[in-house]
Amino acid sequence: MNPPAVELLIADDHPLFREALTRAVNRVMPHARMHEADSVDSLITLVAEHPGAELLLLDLNIPGAQGFSALAHLRKLRPQLPVVMVSAKEDHATIRRALAHGAAGFIPKSAGLATLDHALATLLAGDEWTPEGDFDAIDVDAGEVAAAAKLAELTPQQFRVLGLICQGLLNKQIAYELGLAEATVKVHVGAILRKLEVNTRTQAVMLMHRLSSDPSTELALPDSGHEDD
Repeated sequence: MNPPAVELLIADDHPLFREALTRAVNRVMPHARMHEADSVDSLITLVAEHPGAELLLLDLNIPGAQGFSALAHLRKLRPQLPVVMVSAKEDHATIRRALAHGAAGFIPKSAGLATLDHALATLLAGDEWTPEGDFDAIDVDAGEVAAAAKLAELTPQQFRVLGLICQGLLNKQIAYELGLAEATVKVHVGAILRKLEVNTRTQAVMLMHRLSSDPSTELALPDSGHEDD
């Protein structure tokens, strides 16, 4: 009798890279069942639909998130699910931040097939894997750690709403995107502000940006005239 198939999740908005990861997993575990998402919205649904998944391969810049925000949210939502960050940004600081926020490993998108196979085999065996280097000295800004802790308290729907706020959408636009009543979105926004301990949408966006893969980049803030929309 064959053992039950292992379920893995892949979250990346690039179809070609999702295909490459799927092929790499199939080389290591030919009978693995792969499930794919291309955004935070579809990823949250995927995680809920597959509670038995044993590993998530998560793109650092998945649409709907800011850098490590999706990692921080999922580590609280599904602490038993190992999350491996995958990114073209592979400097030591980025890898250290990923590990500090609870990633089980980090796979650079530049990894060759042999490296990718080895990384996946190691991770699927339950061990951590990172590129060669010293990543023990993890030093993450205290404000970033505090922001991650607050974001982790959001419900999945609140996290979706916050992601759309960060894209500059107004409540009526968020309602349309998520298929909700505008009044429901307003309730979610109020809850988000309370949980993040901020007073405005702009402050919420600024907090989310602390988890960005590059927090030094210029931040596009919501129009202050629409703070109450």
